[in-house]
Amino acid sequence: MSEYDFDRIIERRGTGCEKWDMMEAIFGAKDLVPLWVADMDFASPPEVVRALLRRVEHGVYGYTGYSDGYFNAVTGWMRRRHGWDVRREWIVPCPGVVPGLNLLVRAFTRPGDRVIVQQPVYHPFMLAAENNGRRVLNSGLRLEGGRYVMDLDDLRKKARSRRVKMLILCSPHNPVGRLWTRDELAETGSICVENGIIVVSDEIHSDLVLGGRRHVPFASLSEELAACSVVCTAPSKTFNLAGLQTANLIIPDAKLRREYSVAQEECGFFSANAFGTVALEAAYTYGEPWLEALLKYIEENLRFLSEFITRKIPRITLIEPEATYLAWLDFRGLGMDSRALKDFLRHSAGVALGEGHIFGGGGEGFARVNLACPRKILEEGLGRLANAVDGL
Repeated sequence: MSEYDFDRIIERRGTGCEKWDMMEAIFGAKDLVPLWVADMDFASPPEVVRALLRRVEHGVYGYTGYSDGYFNAVTGWMRRRHGWDVRREWIVPCPGVVPGLNLLVRAFTRPGDRVIVQQPVYHPFMLAAENNGRRVLNSGLRLEGGRYVMDLDDLRKKARSRRVKMLILCSPHNPVGRLWTRDELAETGSICVENGIIVVSDEIHSDLVLGGRRHVPFASLSEELAACSVVCTAPSKTFNLAGLQTANLIIPDAKLRREYSVAQEECGFFSANAFGTVALEAAYTYGEPWLEALLKYIEENLRFLSEFITRKIPRITLIEPEATYLAWLDFRGLGMDSRALKDFLRHSAGVALGEGHIFGGGGEGFARVNLACPRKILEEGLGRLANAVDGL
């Protein structure tokens, strides 16, 4: 039995929590079961909590830098968990992966340039391009035999298009849960090298790998790919630290690193989050036992979800995730368009899910469910969903 109690329900209302406190404003409905935004309803590792309490008790929260302990924690984690020897100078801290994506777009592309994404995909990818005057070029994933694959022929074609400067890769993929193989990543890299395209690999879910699989950092594949890529990492998904606004961009190439650093400085990002640095160092130094227990609990929740859907809601299909704590559900068997499905989930089923249309092309008729919650909450949401489908 795990020493960590992931079944404990922690009241998050009244803490400014987006997942719970902002739900009615976002979904336009009351009393929903929140299985949407990608954070956990679990407390962070106790070692992290204790480290933060010590920092709070110090009483002075002034401007903060990045210590040797911070960088050693990052490099040690990448070596132990992913077999990648990251040099300290490659690490560029930033206030989050999403701000980092926007700054990377600004640093390495110009207005009117094209940025390739692979939809359905995490929607801030598209916003990072569009909000900065760039154009999104979609090379959509294909669903084959219940599993998503890259359309490498289409990617090769799109990569040759005019003014394509960047590919934002989601690895592991959110929302479809794919853990890309070494061969898939290598072929993607080869296409980008041939066409002078920078690869920005969002690997924020890389620690959340299921079933004993192994994540491959994109830039670890070869020196050639390291020279044209940026790997985005953070402890935020792994240890439920998103609110502490601390992430790292790993940029092996010195020229790219300089160009990015200029863009970050121009936006006034200079200081660290005083609590984020403490949390990262504690999590990466002491958090592995907690993470191993978490992964087992997520796998048990996934098993529960799979069995529940098979027995009680067979009109819905689960796309089995290989990584992340997110599961992609196919609702097309209900015969609803996106608007009808949105109304059904919110007002008939009373559940808040990540609605598929926001993830771009290929997301219509799907929804994303968050498994990082106590099983009782997951069971309540699925029970509501089953009752609503039965009532159709």
